[in-house]
Amino acid sequence: MMVVTRAQNPGPQHSSLLPAFPPAVLALLALALAAGPLCAQQANPTSAANPFYGSVTLQPATEDTLKLSLDEAIGLGLKNNLGLKEAEYGEKLLQGEKNVALQEFLPTILLSGATGVYQHDLAALGFGPSTIAKFGSKVPAGLSLITRDDLTTGQVSFSETLFSGPVIAAYKGAGAAERAAHFAKMSARGEVVQQVATAYLHAIAAASEVDNAKAQEAEDQTQLDHAHNAHLAGTAANLDELRARVQLQAQQQSRILAENALEKDLILLKREIGVAPGQKIALTDPAPYSELAAQTPEEVRAVAYKSRQDYQNLQNQAIEYKAIHLAYRSQRLPTLSFSGYYGTDTVTGVNTHGNFMAQGTLSVPLFREAKLRGDVEASAAQMDAINDQLADLRGHIDQQVRSALLDASASAQLVKVARSNVDLATRELSDETDRVSAGVDDNLPLVTAQATLAAAQNNVVESLYQYNVAKLALARAAGVLELQYRDYLGR
Repeated sequence: MMVVTRAQNPGPQHSSLLPAFPPAVLALLALALAAGPLCAQQANPTSAANPFYGSVTLQPATEDTLKLSLDEAIGLGLKNNLGLKEAEYGEKLLQGEKNVALQEFLPTILLSGATGVYQHDLAALGFGPSTIAKFGSKVPAGLSLITRDDLTTGQVSFSETLFSGPVIAAYKGAGAAERAAHFAKMSARGEVVQQVATAYLHAIAAASEVDNAKAQEAEDQTQLDHAHNAHLAGTAANLDELRARVQLQAQQQSRILAENALEKDLILLKREIGVAPGQKIALTDPAPYSELAAQTPEEVRAVAYKSRQDYQNLQNQAIEYKAIHLAYRSQRLPTLSFSGYYGTDTVTGVNTHGNFMAQGTLSVPLFREAKLRGDVEASAAQMDAINDQLADLRGHIDQQVRSALLDASASAQLVKVARSNVDLATRELSDETDRVSAGVDDNLPLVTAQATLAAAQNNVVESLYQYNVAKLALARAAGVLELQYRDYLGR
């Protein structure tokens, strides 16, 4: 048995003994740092610019109409959305890389064996004729310059790093990177819920506008028929009929535009949840409405600090950078490893003989001061930068929470005002209808009242949509969107 303990000045020829990151850990940390937090949603609704606008479409379109509730649409989005798929793949990739890095702590045991026929030229190996003659006389069969033997070998080898500061610190960083990837995936799930819910609510609003446009068109058609009959009877001027016809055609244009907008909104929703763009769907949930419970910025901010996945993601990135910094600092520490093997060699005509080796290696860096200081300073700068980003994110969360609360409060008031305007416009239209029927007025005030009511109804639809979107944004700012979106929207 041979045990070797040595201190040396490591050079390029001993790169495996350097107290530096193993290749697997280096690759893992580089991948994790390159991933970073998820980007915010962009305004351009294309999957090329933002993967959350795309999906993996698994089923082809059918002739049947697919009925979708809000919960079902969100469930499909969480299953098929492209942005979430990418985040899930990133997490799985980091999990696999971390397992690869774990091998640096575990023993490596290899079993090898070989058998073969070997022919040797003794003259080429330095044995001259006199040497051959001297030893050949002792061999019954004689000894020739060309020899042949059958050799069978078997060997079990073992190696393990017993202590390495960089490996230990890098593995801790790998764990932080894996947790950061998990929170990045959870943040992506919140993004999907917000995207899909917003698209669903927008489609509901578009459908309401279509219904309003159709109702207004039917009323205008009735008014035109009434004006036409009155003109034929001689009780109304031709101008009243022209006004009614212009109003009807204007409303037909509004209905066509509303129907087109609805179809485009449905296509966008289908792209986000993995339904074929040509599949017919029907939204089964009406526009939700509920009063939002009063919350203070301090209450929402406290929940956000505990629940925001992007905040937890950045916190784990800070831990990761700290581990990297410690890994570079620990390069000054010795590295201790152990390796050995046991094997057998069997030669034709000779008994089997075992052989083994056990070796302990201690590697101490004697002088690499410039590189060591440079690595430490660079990693310290990275650590300070991520800590500054974390402090900035705290302020950004506070800003988002306060802005979301203001938007929710303002949009709630807009809904109340819009509904009051509909009531007033309905009463105005009723009064003008009575006056026209009584012959007191022509139909110009009536047409104006109809337009006012149509605008008021559209304002209700838009303000209700904005209120629901504001509540979704508040739930997202608090970090509870995936679990509590129904509580915020109202069941």
